[in-house]
Amino acid sequence: MALAARLVSRSRQLYSVQAAFGNGGGTQVRSFAKDAAPADRPPVSGDDLLKGIFFEVKKKFETALGVLKKEKITIDPDDPAAVSRYAQVMKTVREKADLFSDSQRIKYTIETFTKGIPDARTYLNTLQQIRIKNGLIDHLGIEPLMMEALEKIEEDIKKPLLRSDKKNMATLLAEFDKINKKLGIRKEDLPKIEEEFELEIAKSELTELKKECVEAMETQLKREEFQDEEMPDVRKLDIRNFLRGSCRGLINDNLCGIANRPAHP
Repeated sequence: MALAARLVSRSRQLYSVQAAFGNGGGTQVRSFAKDAAPADRPPVSGDDLLKGIFFEVKKKFETALGVLKKEKITIDPDDPAAVSRYAQVMKTVREKADLFSDSQRIKYTIETFTKGIPDARTYLNTLQQIRIKNGLIDHLGIEPLMMEALEKIEEDIKKPLLRSDKKNMATLLAEFDKINKKLGIRKEDLPKIEEEFELEIAKSELTELKKECVEAMETQLKREEFQDEEMPDVRKLDIRNFLRGSCRGLINDNLCGIANRPAHP
């Protein structure tokens, strides 16, 4: 996952900072319950809330399974075509079931945990904590450069820089633009970088799925009734059959982990 971490650091970190600074906290993206209840609706009980969450999860899960039952996936993380196909299938799953991708999940985490932070320094420190807790590495050394730019401005204004200070925030954003140029980061490259990131995630997930399938088959072959059987080629397995058979739990676990894994604050 080193490449994925590097791509996230490169494509998301600095621009997420700029976006949040620019609009005073960022537009809150969808929550688990996508539409908030109207103000005139009576408050719901705890049981009703839990039921609502359960049925929402059930609906998303059944939608995702419906896609996976139709789409062919080849469990071969070493084949670029198989990885690309898997990434596309999972993208379809997320779109139809209204689930986050990994990059969307990271963006959501940043926006959620930085909303309402009044000053730039606390924002940058919070961003660093999110990065560390999500196992991302600042390969390009972006954080020290951003903090250095902030310190320079705070020395000039002789006080903490508030995100509501439009004039000095504009100066900070201009410094961030200089950092972009210095590191060779271009905003127009972000879609391609994000696509590469999703492919790296897909390869990692296929690798894990292959490992779990092989372990499951090895366990089966140890049983006496299967002693004369040969280990099948995992690349020839049809994941759609797994959903109907004894391996359904395995795929379900991977689906939940892949598509709706919560991010650390």
